[in-house]
Amino acid sequence: MRPMKRLFSTLLVVLTVAPALAQPNVVLILADDLGYEDLSSYGAPDLHTPALDSLANSGMRFTQFYANSPVCSLTRAALLSGRYPSMAGVPGVIRTHASNNWGALSPDIVLLPAMLRRRGYHTAMVGKWHLGLSAPDRPIDRGFDHFEGFLGDMMDDYYTHQRHGLNYMRRGSQVIEPAGHATDLFTEWAVRYIESRTISSAPFFLYLAYNAPHTPIQPPESWLNRVRERNPEMEDARARLVALIEHMDHGIGQVLHALTASGFADNTLVIFVSDNGGQLNVGARNGPLRNGKGSMYEGGLRVPAIAAWPGTITAGSTSMTALLTMDIYPTVLDAIGVPLTHLIDGTSFLPTLQGELQDLSGRVVFFSRREGGLRFNGKTIDAVRHGPWKLLQNSPFASMELYNLDRDPMETTDVSQAEPEVFNRLAAALRRQIQEAGKVPWQQR
Repeated sequence: MRPMKRLFSTLLVVLTVAPALAQPNVVLILADDLGYEDLSSYGAPDLHTPALDSLANSGMRFTQFYANSPVCSLTRAALLSGRYPSMAGVPGVIRTHASNNWGALSPDIVLLPAMLRRRGYHTAMVGKWHLGLSAPDRPIDRGFDHFEGFLGDMMDDYYTHQRHGLNYMRRGSQVIEPAGHATDLFTEWAVRYIESRTISSAPFFLYLAYNAPHTPIQPPESWLNRVRERNPEMEDARARLVALIEHMDHGIGQVLHALTASGFADNTLVIFVSDNGGQLNVGARNGPLRNGKGSMYEGGLRVPAIAAWPGTITAGSTSMTALLTMDIYPTVLDAIGVPLTHLIDGTSFLPTLQGELQDLSGRVVFFSRREGGLRFNGKTIDAVRHGPWKLLQNSPFASMELYNLDRDPMETTDVSQAEPEVFNRLAAALRRQIQEAGKVPWQQR
């Protein structure tokens, strides 16, 4: 592993704008299950994340950025397609066992790397894919020129990199068996890729998706010892998660340093975000937000997000604009001047990045998750938001609940009985969305 090098994951995007009129490079970085309050720049008092804090200080921090879903695959599909997950064929988690698989990336969906490739970009992905295990649904089948990472849903061990005894680590289509902690490997591969682009004048797109701090909470022992020495009273579960996050932040710092050392940093737009809220039962913290990963309450959906772009984004700025993961797709295309040629659901927030007032309060946005097991039995949980109003069903067998997030951001008081007009309007909008999503096949091919 190289010494401290650069700065970037929960979900992180980096855009590099080369000198003069050259097209910008793009680096997108995603963290896995990072809680809303699990960065020091978001208020965590017990962990140190200097790389991401520096990124926030140099750019814009978002306070109302939402994952498209409270679980992994769906948000990743939205990120790369600009569509609601169900409209991309991924209404639920894509898993290694067909009997518990709830999605298949639609073959006609145009992913972000494919769009950039058309404009001469070299495209690369490093890290966790989670959108398909074999052709035609691997990264190299869907627009990436280069792939080093993990195809599966989660690793059972950060050092063996296996899932259910199978190896899903790949370089392109080749099975590989690298030694080392997955976070270190993904960092090293991302750094190496950035360094390799100095010999080419072509712009590049790098999507870096860490699997940290997803379970198993398995930080390197040296990082855990640092946390324990600093705070010996910290509970073991929390200490392990803090160490795993700090280790990832260090890797992000190495990646950012690589951009600087390679001459790309001055023209780089960075957007950082997590794929969903933190998992509470392993020590994650989502601040005062209700609940966590897997739920339709704010703690499952609202995530930390940061964007930095020298000369464009005001350093130390904050945005309260409500945005979704799928909005990154059109924002990147807008920022580099690539026109959209097909239907998407996301909205570009480039004006927000440029310091303009962007009123998106009129948008009606949807969240959904299909799942197996007895808790869901193949059904969905859903939410719809319009302005301050949020209607949700957090179990397929429970009643729908209505909250006004302006008055009740912690979702403590269900006002569905007191606001029947709002309830009926949002419920009707959700039904229409469910009808549209029902047109898209999602079973494994």
